[in-house]
Amino acid sequence: MNELREKCPWDKKQTIHTLRQQTIEETFELADAITDKDWVGIKEELGDLLLHIVFYAKMGEEEQQFTLQEVIESICKKLIVRHPHIYGDPKKLVEVNNDEDVKRNWEQIKLKEGKPSLLSGVPKSLPAMVKAMRLQEKVKQVGFEWETKEDVWKKIEEEEQELLEAVRSNNQTDIEEEVGDLFFSIINYARFLNVDAENALELTNKKFIDRFTQMEAMVKAAGKNLYEMKLEEMDAIWNAVKLQTKKE
Repeated sequence: MNELREKCPWDKKQTIHTLRQQTIEETFELADAITDKDWVGIKEELGDLLLHIVFYAKMGEEEQQFTLQEVIESICKKLIVRHPHIYGDPKKLVEVNNDEDVKRNWEQIKLKEGKPSLLSGVPKSLPAMVKAMRLQEKVKQVGFEWETKEDVWKKIEEEEQELLEAVRSNNQTDIEEEVGDLFFSIINYARFLNVDAENALELTNKKFIDRFTQMEAMVKAAGKNLYEMKLEEMDAIWNAVKLQTKKE
């Protein structure tokens, strides 16, 4: 990286701002590889992401802000402070019984470090579904949580009725708000089922893409055109594809 910043016109031109979007893209490429359980891809994307970390550290050093060594030391220090059940005073070691205790301690320590709110650590630019999951996980640490999944399901049913009422009133602002509330409640229910809502939806996206492309291939093989077909015809082929993929 030292040599690239000195000799390569493209690398010399980069700033933390021009690199930002590419870093986001690299992160999503890693996420894709993880979803696909593609270990070769994960290895490659980790390398790409690591390059960006080194790149930012180099620019930080050039601006006399921090070095890569300081970045590493900082995260090590944070991990030590936030794991008092491992690195605390041996004579009065903090006890934890499970991962929830660990997360609860973690959030309490963050507040002691000066965080203005329990929710202040949730990035504003997170995708909405991931952000909802993080918000719910955060408030759970202080007990702001439904007791059972049945309670959450009742909330889903309540939000469903409120959405239907908004639809009947034909108020677009209310409809949008109630759709959001329903999504939020469903994400919460998924969390109670130990399901990652983002991952579950992405798996469904992939399944839909696979089935639709198979349907397209079957339509093409039959010498037909999707634009000229009725919904009933497409639905019949879709169900055939669905049945075939379930057998596989």
